[in-house]
Amino acid sequence: MAEIINMPRLSDTMEEGVVASWLKKVGDKVEEGDILAEIETDKATMEFESFHEGTLLYIGVQEGETAPVDTLLAIIGEKGEDVDALLKGAGSGTTATAEVVEEKPAETKEVATEKVAMPAGAIVVTMPRLSDTMEEGTVASWLKQVGDNVEEGDILAEIETDKATMEFESFNEGTLLYIGVKEGETAPVDSILAVIGEKGTDVDTVLKAATSGNDSSAEAPKETTTAPAEVKAEAPKASGNVSSNGRIIASPLAKKIAADKGIDLSQVQGSGDHGRIVKRDVENFTPAAVAAPVATPASSAPAAKETVTVTPFVPAGEESSEEVKNSQMRKTIARRLGESKFAAPHYYLTVELDMDNAIASRKTINAIPDIKVSFNDMIVKACAMALRKHPQVNTTWSDASTIYHKHIHVGVAVAVDEGLLVPVLKFADQMSLTTIGGKVRELAGKARNKKISPAEMDGSTFTISNLGMFGILEFTSIINQPNSAILSVGTIVQKPVVKNGEIVVGNTMKVTLACDHRTVDGATGAQFLQTVKQYVENPVTMLA
Repeated sequence: MAEIINMPRLSDTMEEGVVASWLKKVGDKVEEGDILAEIETDKATMEFESFHEGTLLYIGVQEGETAPVDTLLAIIGEKGEDVDALLKGAGSGTTATAEVVEEKPAETKEVATEKVAMPAGAIVVTMPRLSDTMEEGTVASWLKQVGDNVEEGDILAEIETDKATMEFESFNEGTLLYIGVKEGETAPVDSILAVIGEKGTDVDTVLKAATSGNDSSAEAPKETTTAPAEVKAEAPKASGNVSSNGRIIASPLAKKIAADKGIDLSQVQGSGDHGRIVKRDVENFTPAAVAAPVATPASSAPAAKETVTVTPFVPAGEESSEEVKNSQMRKTIARRLGESKFAAPHYYLTVELDMDNAIASRKTINAIPDIKVSFNDMIVKACAMALRKHPQVNTTWSDASTIYHKHIHVGVAVAVDEGLLVPVLKFADQMSLTTIGGKVRELAGKARNKKISPAEMDGSTFTISNLGMFGILEFTSIINQPNSAILSVGTIVQKPVVKNGEIVVGNTMKVTLACDHRTVDGATGAQFLQTVKQYVENPVTMLA
């Protein structure tokens, strides 16, 4: 049966999208996972993949055209299938499957056409797609409870995506009548998250109306729904800054500051909405004095001469382990790295850089007031300039073609508690060393505080991973798809080197380039590394 594909919501603020290009045309075979089109949102141009397989029967939005979210984008079905009924259904405001139901037996038609009317003013809030790769989300905490009044712009909940924990605000006003995903639970994108409407609205009717339609993404709640008053009676709101399930309600930044200062958030009184702990609460917190236990001195006794016996060791205790649920970020990292490693044929090239001139140049630059440049900033600048000279490395592979990126966006891997994030420096080749340094520190801070937006992590054409600060001499990285290469940077070491025929003490650093052999040949990768080496060993050439 044919499936209607609607314009997706690829960012939390997206209201309409522009089809930048179609990668499939009418009549083409489509497999699940194939990229249908590139769609330009309010934040970035993203690839939109198909969740269905069949033949592309109809395209509703042409290249360069703009359409609101959830409007008809395309139809996929069996070759030769008539789509007129579907198009009429879409145009009349009914869903596609309601029209197709006419071809089913009479009994099925009677059941399918019985729809429950949505009560006036009731709004079903679904799990939002807060990043382009998000498939499911976990509710970290609810900032509103059933029965609370909700204004447009209020923060409803904190939702953990595959990239960060983000605040989800309400676009509607009314009373929070129902919560479909409890704190700590995970649900797919577009499943029922909550219901907002007028106080006293029958929630059962709202849920039946939502699920009796033909929206396949909406899921029925797992628990039996009761009226709002009953829900409040059974699950009273927790007082203070602790939620009903014992979770402390605090902003991500407040949690980060508390962790850095070693503050127990359970002792902090929140001043935010419903007792939520915010930044100012942690910064102004003064821990109460804790009485230290007074040690009772051991009574002194004259040493007695005793016979020492050796007691044989008998193992005590029991084996134990702890199972920790994988976060959305960790699951996404595992999936992407597995896809990259097993799909792209990796090979590796290593060179050793003479860092004496770089050390001297950095010392001179940092002697200038209010300027701070790191060796990593130099590597970023050198790679960005080298990519301009070697465009083959600044590419993306697809089965049909190799995409040469005219822009240079360098991703810088940043370690966070749950894994790894890659903030992106847009047009890095046009930045000065000091601009690169400031931008890297800004984005890295946002990443560690979980305040970085998906747009700030999208669109890299090349990636750098630096473990030199951990004393790692050299290592290899897995390519950050859809890039064609990633550079692994080791630490600077002092060792004997030969200069002008003499053995002297020198400073060296090893860097390793991982390349996708489908797009970057060995000679191309080697030439790229030679250019990077020239820039790093002679930093003045990057300032010209």
